[in-house]
Amino acid sequence: MVGYRRMSREELAARVEKAVEMLRDCRVCAQVCRVNRLGGEKGFCRTGRLAVVSSWGPHFGEEKVLVGRYGSGTIFFANCNLACRFCQNYEISQCGEGRELTARELALAMLELQEMGCHNINLVSPSHCVPQILEALYLAVQEGLSVPLVYNTGGYDALPVLRLLEGIVDIYMPDIKFGDDEVGERYTGAKKYFTVAKQAVKEMHRQVGDLEVDERGIAVRGLLVRHLVMPGDLARTAAVMEFLAREVSPATFVNIMAQYYPAHEAFRYPELSRRITAQEYREAREIARRCGLYRLYP
Repeated sequence: MVGYRRMSREELAARVEKAVEMLRDCRVCAQVCRVNRLGGEKGFCRTGRLAVVSSWGPHFGEEKVLVGRYGSGTIFFANCNLACRFCQNYEISQCGEGRELTARELALAMLELQEMGCHNINLVSPSHCVPQILEALYLAVQEGLSVPLVYNTGGYDALPVLRLLEGIVDIYMPDIKFGDDEVGERYTGAKKYFTVAKQAVKEMHRQVGDLEVDERGIAVRGLLVRHLVMPGDLARTAAVMEFLAREVSPATFVNIMAQYYPAHEAFRYPELSRRITAQEYREAREIARRCGLYRLYP
């Protein structure tokens, strides 16, 4: 049974209430803008009272442990609490492509994905919309939602909000983008990016532990970390892998990704303006192995 199905209706309602109140002086994510989103004000994420959703549907391009036979039920939240200069989905993350959904509409999207056979509900870029997600989840649970929740984040998450998600999120999937605060801020607009991401990932692991899969090889609970290899080691891969191996777990399931390509504003930064080489990717994987990580994907 997934975590949120074990939670009483009263406890889930209490979590919703606490999360929504955070919108009044917004501290929902690590940007801590302190704007009144309940009153229509907007901060870094350019999102007000309602979540903006770009699309939802079965996704077959995620990790195999999420996709299975029927796909991962992805919900793409528009806008973002990061401003990655190289974002490959910038139309959604930076331009806000999508439409506002009420809690009821978002709940119906979750239920639709479950009815389509998706193995999970994959919340993509959810950090700035946790209150709205919880409002929708509360409604969806009453109508039978029962598949695992995947929290698919850029890693810039606030600890108090993550603690509200304990017992609700089954699978945390943070993308640790940079292993250095200064570099992280330069390319994402997030102060102390690596410091915040490390704290967040340790909290995620405390809640759900290492990744667990069922007899079909489909993830049911745990932590899955993504890391995008960047040209010239801009991502500071060694620092990320050392952190995971020493401070989280050597059994951390890590997807070291090779698909970087220049997008969005990357052309303004010469160091971002090329793809990575095969050698850079091999070196990143070797670094992970040397650090003691042994569950590398693919």
